[in-house]
Amino acid sequence: MTKIEDSSLRRITATVLAIAMAASFTTACSSDKRELSEKAAAIVTGECRDERNQTVTIYSGRTEYLIRPIIEAFACETGIDVRVRWGNSTDLAILIGEEGTATEADVFLSRSPGPVGFLESRGLLGTIDDEVLSLVDPQNRASSGSWIGFSGRKRVLVRNLDLVSDSELPESVFDLTEDRYRGRVGLPATNGSFEDWFTVFRDTHGDEVATQWLRDMVANDAEYYPNNRAIVEAAGRGEIDMGLVNHYYQYQEAAAAGDAHRAENHDFGPNDIGSLLIITAATILGTTKDRGAAHELLAYLLSPQAQLYFTNQTFEYPLGAGITPNSILPALTALEIGSVDFDSLGGGFEETERIIRESGILTG
Repeated sequence: MTKIEDSSLRRITATVLAIAMAASFTTACSSDKRELSEKAAAIVTGECRDERNQTVTIYSGRTEYLIRPIIEAFACETGIDVRVRWGNSTDLAILIGEEGTATEADVFLSRSPGPVGFLESRGLLGTIDDEVLSLVDPQNRASSGSWIGFSGRKRVLVRNLDLVSDSELPESVFDLTEDRYRGRVGLPATNGSFEDWFTVFRDTHGDEVATQWLRDMVANDAEYYPNNRAIVEAAGRGEIDMGLVNHYYQYQEAAAAGDAHRAENHDFGPNDIGSLLIITAATILGTTKDRGAAHELLAYLLSPQAQLYFTNQTFEYPLGAGITPNSILPALTALEIGSVDFDSLGGGFEETERIIRESGILTG
């Protein structure tokens, strides 16, 4: 696996590391179902179990509002106390790397396999038991057994229904550099998912092609937005014609706003890098004090009730073997789930950030 150069740690500012180090833990345990949030209570299939005097500590790079209901439900159904440190996946991976064998983390949840690969390259990960690995199809887990995928976010183009006709929709992400799309496309260039996608873009097409594409987008007056949701909201109100985002934000906004939200997703061709599925990853640290509790958590992420929450509530693709996605989600294709070697993406994020920074997208 490619390693992130040691200079990546030296380049992280003291401020970022200090913030990560100082981040407080939150707990997500209750023996009373009435104390659960509404979303968590809907996941739980029975009554809460008595506490078992076991604790699992999670460093979560997945956004709190998306995954906290799952963690609450797990604590209720198992009786295992859960402590969570929330943060950016890359920052948390670097923090674990700094903490080394002294880390409190038992489980790391990442927005993608890349930050997990960073930790594997430093020998900090354990091996997940075969019983848990078997809950995920082979293409959605590490060949080394170091991590499993538990949900997927597909890259798409969101477009305003009133400003972009069907005939104007591009077949490929490469089409967006054409003059007819000048000033019409939003990019969430500093968003973690965009960086993940661009890293795979570089790995698939080469640095020269990927870098030139981004420069061409900047030259074509692509608009910078800080994240996916901002683009979806802007497209819905007609502030921008279209933008590159994760698929599920559009479904969440449409569910909340109904017909007032004037946008929809557009899928690029099935073999286009613009249609990549980015998978979330979970791993167990080699220093975990309770492998049993950590494995129970990973298994719960892949349980039917958790997987149905992901696909029916957050509109992500479920990755547990045999779980059917919500019918609103388009079927996945080979490129999205089968032809990307995620084990090769343990490095490259520092270079991705450099290319994005030097492209000029952040300064307009």
